[in-house]
Amino acid sequence: MSLDRLLVTSDIVSLHVPLTAETTHLIDRKALTRMKRSAYLINTSRGPVIDEAALAWALQQHLLAGAALDVYEHEPAICPDLLHLENALLVPHLGSATTETRTAMADLAAANVIAVLDGRAPLTPVS
Repeated sequence: MSLDRLLVTSDIVSLHVPLTAETTHLIDRKALTRMKRSAYLINTSRGPVIDEAALAWALQQHLLAGAALDVYEHEPAICPDLLHLENALLVPHLGSATTETRTAMADLAAANVIAVLDGRAPLTPVS
């Protein structure tokens, strides 16, 4: 399904994409105007995937029902226009804040250290 079709037909758009040149401002003013007025936008991926100024404008104009953000375009700063909107739910980058996820993150970090100390490549190298 194309992004345009997804935007015009979905009640909830939940973003789960990496941040790349192609996904930066994937959701911009044009994309927001394509969404249903009853739709909700959720971003737990990367902040710059959404143009926050455009999102604030769309929410102020009631072009969509609401948005929930766990990540921000210029984190830790948040677009000031989003801060007082009743149709915006803003949380402080908590998407991975579960005991299970944080334990898995610690286990993976330790496994990377052990691999490197044993002379092997890290399991999850950072480039």
